[in-house]
Amino acid sequence: MTRKVQVAIDGPAGAGKSSVAKAVACAMGYIYIDTGAMYRAVAYRVLKAGLDVDTDAAEIGRLAGQLGFEFRDVNGEQRLFVDEEDVSEVVRTREVGNLSSPVSAIPAVREHLVAAQRAMATAGGTVMEGRDIGTVVLPEAEVKVFLTASPAERARRRLEQLRGRGVERDFDEILADIKARDERDSTRAVAPLKKADDAIEFVTDNMEKDDVVEHLVNIVRRAQENG
Repeated sequence: MTRKVQVAIDGPAGAGKSSVAKAVACAMGYIYIDTGAMYRAVAYRVLKAGLDVDTDAAEIGRLAGQLGFEFRDVNGEQRLFVDEEDVSEVVRTREVGNLSSPVSAIPAVREHLVAAQRAMATAGGTVMEGRDIGTVVLPEAEVKVFLTASPAERARRRLEQLRGRGVERDFDEILADIKARDERDSTRAVAPLKKADDAIEFVTDNMEKDDVVEHLVNIVRRAQENG
């Protein structure tokens, strides 16, 4: 029986980590774990509770520790449930997204979610993506990837996604949001965004998604074979 491995995919916002990770997991028959969605779910619950990241950090930490996270397959689509509520759509709003970075910088929030993420990946056969998977969450993962693209390319992709949903946004506004998010994520005191020393870096400005997925699937298969 082929041993299943842990796959860690890191990179900045808008680099295509989610779509690539989903495709790799599907091709390998692995479980896809979207850690960013988990932090967004905490941010969503923070908004619902009317808490403030500057004054209510301790309470937000306690809240994160009380939440139950589960990724489920619903009609062939993976959905995130928090305490039995499907939050897959609400965590993708701009308001929640902007709040998720400062929420994720609260040490107690990270402690609770990292513990949950490690538990999910214990048996292997997982593709986990986020900002600090290869450096903090799964430092012993057999496959580590840092997926990135230029800010302008990420803004262009985001604009196309939004237009596909019938949402109009200004390109410069999206670009400014991405640059601000990069700055916050890479300079935060707790588990900043950075490439693990042993990670394979993919700069995808001139790469098609299918090519990236094919490369990663081959890397994972070799890791399985090599043990």
